[in-house]
Amino acid sequence: MWTIVRNTLFVELGIPNRGGDVPETNAHPEMQRDLRFFPAERGPKRLSPEQIEAFNRHGYIFPIEMFDATSVAANRAYFDELMNMAAATGKNSYGVNGWHATCRGLYDLAVNGKILDYVEDIIGPDIVCTMTHYFSKDPGDTKSVYWHQDAQFWLLTPSKVVTVWLAIDDVDEENGAMNLFAGSHRVGVIPFEWVTEEESGVLNQHIHDPWQYGNPVSVDLKAGEFSMHTDMVIHGSMPNPSNRRRCGLTLRYMPPDVRTKEPNHGRAIICRGSDPSGYWEHIPRPQGETVPG
Repeated sequence: MWTIVRNTLFVELGIPNRGGDVPETNAHPEMQRDLRFFPAERGPKRLSPEQIEAFNRHGYIFPIEMFDATSVAANRAYFDELMNMAAATGKNSYGVNGWHATCRGLYDLAVNGKILDYVEDIIGPDIVCTMTHYFSKDPGDTKSVYWHQDAQFWLLTPSKVVTVWLAIDDVDEENGAMNLFAGSHRVGVIPFEWVTEEESGVLNQHIHDPWQYGNPVSVDLKAGEFSMHTDMVIHGSMPNPSNRRRCGLTLRYMPPDVRTKEPNHGRAIICRGSDPSGYWEHIPRPQGETVPG
């Protein structure tokens, strides 16, 4: 049984906190969006042709080794530092969201060259990053992230966002690992229901019958490894009943032809390559570590 506990993440993500159980097919009907899967067709830099084919077929790949033990310890200590900053301002364990514009260490993770090499194999040589978010489930956390498609949460088109999910801690089924439904990214927009006031949750959308697309795969990762998934694949995660924390950093990347609801400009880290259109305003590297205002 999955349970959800209400928190303030809706506001932090800019997501409308709508209650009710009427199925929806589009979270943002006010914007005409192209929500279909765009297969990776790039020459491999880090990924093998077989891995790229697997990403296209399943909608995700994992595990990918990234950091050694020294870097894992440094990444964990850095998150603890950010979490202390968040707690001092009244934020919960999910509150380190979108801090890449004001925190140098997080910015540097977003532009890490090795990570970008893998991303380039999926979306091409011009890469922008608009979103980062630590998802940290403390031991005994009863919150769940209900089944959802990422693309339903943000006003972006077309749906070419790839998420790097970097494990800060060891992640497995025992402490609430992310689960994904292989191949569900090829179905298109899947109806969901809004989480009610009585339920509440980390996020506010819930696809109630994802098992029609098969059985979910648990994304078990060692700290320092990461997964990549497309924004159209169904995924979610259960509570953490264990005595171990489960923290991961999501880094969201896309090619610069993706647009927001703003017709003339958007703001992002231009991580690699360039934006020939000039649409994206580059976020400069922060000078230090500051909680966003």
